[in-house]
Amino acid sequence: MLQLTVVKKIIVSLAACFIVAAISAQNINISFKIVSKKNEPIADVSLSVIKRTDSSKKITKLTDSSGIVNFVLNQGEQYSIKASALNYKAIEKGITISSKQTKFVWMLEPSTTDLQEVTVVSRKPLMKQEDDKTIVEPENLALASSNGYEVLEKVPGLFMDQDGNVYLSATSPAKIFINGRDLKMSNDDMVTLLKNLPPGAILKIEILRTPSAKYDASGSGGIVNVVLKKGVKIGTTGSISAGWQQGTYANEFISLSLNNNNGKFTDYVSANFSKRNNFDHLISNRVFANDSLLSQNSTTTYPASSTYLGFGLGYSFNKKFTANYDGKISYNDFNNGTDNSNIISKISSGQILVNSIGNVNNNGKSFYTSHELSSVYKIDTIGSEWTNDVSYSYSGYNSNQVYNTNYIFPATTVTGGNGTIDNFRNTIIAQSDIKLKQQHHIIIETGLKTSVLQFNSNTNFNKTVSGVSSADKFRTNSFRYNENINAAYAQLSKSFGNVILKMGVRVENTNMSGHQTIPSDTSFNIHRTDFFPYIYLSKPLMKIASFELRGYLVYRRSITRPPYDYLNPFSKYVDQYLYETGNPNLKPQFTQNFEANVSVDERPIIALGYNDTKDMFTNVVYPSDSVKSIVYKTYDNLGKNKEIYFRALGAIPPGGKYFFVLGMQFNHNLYDGYYDSSPLLYKRSSYTLFTFHNLKFNKLTNITINGYVRFKGQQQFYDLATFGSLNASINRKMLKEKLTVTASCTDIFYTQPNDFTSHVGTINAYGTRSADSRRFGINLRYNFGFNKKDDRKSMFNDEGIER
Repeated sequence: MLQLTVVKKIIVSLAACFIVAAISAQNINISFKIVSKKNEPIADVSLSVIKRTDSSKKITKLTDSSGIVNFVLNQGEQYSIKASALNYKAIEKGITISSKQTKFVWMLEPSTTDLQEVTVVSRKPLMKQEDDKTIVEPENLALASSNGYEVLEKVPGLFMDQDGNVYLSATSPAKIFINGRDLKMSNDDMVTLLKNLPPGAILKIEILRTPSAKYDASGSGGIVNVVLKKGVKIGTTGSISAGWQQGTYANEFISLSLNNNNGKFTDYVSANFSKRNNFDHLISNRVFANDSLLSQNSTTTYPASSTYLGFGLGYSFNKKFTANYDGKISYNDFNNGTDNSNIISKISSGQILVNSIGNVNNNGKSFYTSHELSSVYKIDTIGSEWTNDVSYSYSGYNSNQVYNTNYIFPATTVTGGNGTIDNFRNTIIAQSDIKLKQQHHIIIETGLKTSVLQFNSNTNFNKTVSGVSSADKFRTNSFRYNENINAAYAQLSKSFGNVILKMGVRVENTNMSGHQTIPSDTSFNIHRTDFFPYIYLSKPLMKIASFELRGYLVYRRSITRPPYDYLNPFSKYVDQYLYETGNPNLKPQFTQNFEANVSVDERPIIALGYNDTKDMFTNVVYPSDSVKSIVYKTYDNLGKNKEIYFRALGAIPPGGKYFFVLGMQFNHNLYDGYYDSSPLLYKRSSYTLFTFHNLKFNKLTNITINGYVRFKGQQQFYDLATFGSLNASINRKMLKEKLTVTASCTDIFYTQPNDFTSHVGTINAYGTRSADSRRFGINLRYNFGFNKKDDRKSMFNDEGIER
């Protein structure tokens, strides 16, 4: 508790420093908007700002998708501003900074210069900070990846466990959005979709550790928003990619991307076909009685083939109004198999009491499709807009499961069973958002959102004993779940010179109902309305050389609702000693988050935060009431959790052909509650180091090395030993830079396998888990059509982009 008090004092002290600094502020936030002759915003314009009294102090940034870029400049100083972009004539102007004019709109004229003679020099960092989110440019990461899931795995500071959960700052998983939308998918379904996604289809990755009131309040672990490419470049462009990876098993993929933009119409299509396989090897030992030990050695393989198709069409009716349609189709065919050796023995003598071999096979298909209509109306030329979005998605899953157990000692008859698992999900989401930019540096944002989810699950199983089949009432289940969440939010942003204050509140009305009809009635209904405040403060702190240090303070309240697969009481057979089931009585958890962080030149470098969670729920393992050797996994509310985290990121040196990034994250958790009706007091601290290197031999060749190591890790209430991964890739451009060849290796030293232990409640277990993580591969990507060359650079790289 002393540590938590110290952290609170530090955050309060930092807040006081912010307020004092704000009072004495002499810098001004200056905004530049670059437009074309048609008054349309131009993205990726390079703006260089040079102080006339000191030409060595130069700052270069790129405009965003709205054609806007911001600088914090000294009041009363004179600056020379130069703007340049592909296919436009460069301009240079001089300005004097004054609080009377803080917004400039400049127009660029088309250039007649031949494309091959145009060179735009600017920085395109791997990561940068934009207000309350971190933007990741995934180009270099995608070159060494075979799907979207692998791209996320390579993002520095973003961690994924062996079950596909994504972690940012906290030990609670983050939510994954696609194009700014929560798809209301289970974790397994989201992992499948990401693995079907072509790596080159990702435009950028937005990391929101403390999302504002504009975003859903769900997810105390933050949001990872995967933004997909669309037809945004003039002309017809495209690429074809193919790759192969070899570990214990082979993975292959081939993908195609086409984009077209003629000014008014935009359309795109991306397709991907892949065949992949992986394994999960689990060695576990569990003490379930004073002198009894269950030892299990299981291997599961996951062969699957998948097809993904994404497509869209957009039309600009005029300069103010555009409309878009986006569709996705994902199909997955799988045949998972598990072989499990089980031995029950006496601890004191080693005598074998039971020896059996179990086999489980799941053969099935999954299908996902979504269709979205959206529109943007530009209210004025300074960034005010009205956006609307409505979408429908369908997800279906069908699997045939066969399982059997052969008892070697004592010799008995073979037991087993078979059945079908069918579920489908329908989701409708509609939202409307308005952003108004007012005088006196005021931005007003407000919006409405509603989502409707319908989930149906049906299973039908038979069991076989001594050759006689009968209905398996334990595994036969019928479950219906409906969810409706209605939300409204309002937030106000105000700039006081170079200080930015944003305050907002979100109201969410939750309606959830579940109804199990087979084997028994477990109906429940939840109706509640909750408020979620949000406060954000940003202020320049100081300058080191030409780099600006900017500080941020954030407060957020969030909710984590149990998804339908956590609530479904259906009992899923894993092996004869373990099954999984949901908990329809699970309550949502609420988290208050406080964070203070600092960025250098729009790059996050350090953060300190505190999470206070009530009614915390997590995955737990309980012993069966009937047989001591059998346990079941479920989810339960255990009490409260207080978490401190610290994150730091730096680079040596900040530029040149070689650069080096090193980061560190610390998490300390204190759980206080009840586990299996017994008091729970659990402490755990974990440390993670991650690094990213890039060496550019020349214009055509790059070497990238990235990796992480985690000390004293934690997954729910399992303590993990030290583990990590080191990855490397080299890419070479050929054929006039149209073809890129990348050779890569992941988990070079095979250090991802991790040992685990658990001594919480009545569970006393330990073991090792590993997967097919060490892989060697080669990827090819060929770009065609009329497209600007884009050699994106990584974090802290001052190398130019040749176009």
